[in-house]
Amino acid sequence: QVQLVESGGGLVQTGGSLRLSCSASGRTLSTAAMGWFRQAPGKEREFVAAIRWSEPITYYEVSVKGRFTISRDNAKNTVDLQMNSLKPEDTAVYYCAAQSAYTNSAIIKLMRRYNYWGQGTQVTVSS
Repeated sequence: QVQLVESGGGLVQTGGSLRLSCSASGRTLSTAAMGWFRQAPGKEREFVAAIRWSEPITYYEVSVKGRFTISRDNAKNTVDLQMNSLKPEDTAVYYCAAQSAYTNSAIIKLMRRYNYWGQGTQVTVSS
């Protein structure tokens, strides 16, 4: 089992920045990749970004590419999401997730490929 705890959400104005952090504990040695997803009110949960645990490879959803940066610290078992140039449409609950089995780039963005989830942290961007 892997336990995930997110932190760093809050309220920010359009154009501002926030940094989310996800702390992993438990059987983290089995982690293949970590990801961030978000769910806005009335919408389905969607992929935001992912990073492989043992390789410096990252993936981003098109609308956040160039504004968001995902990074990891294997020694601390943390994954961060630096969010810059925030827009009102970025408002959502952001979830950290972990994969325990390797997936290729075509499916690493799929929710069902993630075994463990955090409780989520609210990000609100005011216009």
